[in-house]
Amino acid sequence: MFNFSRKDTEYFDLFVENVKVFHQCAVLLDDFIKDTSKSFEKLDDIIELEKKADEINDRIVKKLNKSFITPIDREDIYSIAGELATGVDMLQGALQKIIMYRAGHVTKKLPRQTRLLINTTEELVKAFTLLSDIKKNQIKITEAIQKIAEYENLGDLIYRKDISLLFDEAATAAEEVGASKAVIHLIKWKDIIEDVEMTLDHCKKISDMIRGVVIKYA
Repeated sequence: MFNFSRKDTEYFDLFVENVKVFHQCAVLLDDFIKDTSKSFEKLDDIIELEKKADEINDRIVKKLNKSFITPIDREDIYSIAGELATGVDMLQGALQKIIMYRAGHVTKKLPRQTRLLINTTEELVKAFTLLSDIKKNQIKITEAIQKIAEYENLGDLIYRKDISLLFDEAATAAEEVGASKAVIHLIKWKDIIEDVEMTLDHCKKISDMIRGVVIKYA
């Protein structure tokens, strides 16, 4: 019943397009964290990706408005599309903060979080690619969802360690540059690190929505 013909898979194809944009944004943020010298170039790139995500989302909504029958619940399609677009917005926000705050050198361990975000969005791409044939791909989709949960749990551990490290760095920096500058640096990067952690949590939220669809239709 739920093995869709090619003409019925447009929603799933659009999901795949959108999640690939999300993944590209994660790669851009990771690249920027490694080399902050090209900040405005990266910001332009991620703004373009955000526009692309919005365009895909608009196509999904327009198709929903014209469709009488949908392969999965209309509410699920609408919610998933919106959460994918939100994920892109969150990554753009993190990058903009680094630039607006003039955040300076990156705390030593943050690249572990951004690398984890790349891995997590890769699993989302995998899950959405398989979603058009839920019954056939149920096991593989579930494996991707479980992997995302593992990454999210690991992200929680890394987040706590990175925040602790940030405070340690601030204490050391206070002796070198003064307490006020050290505290300002801490506040900036704590906010940015929290944004990355929230995006990892958001990936888990999207994967839970996929799980819900699988449970309904497998």
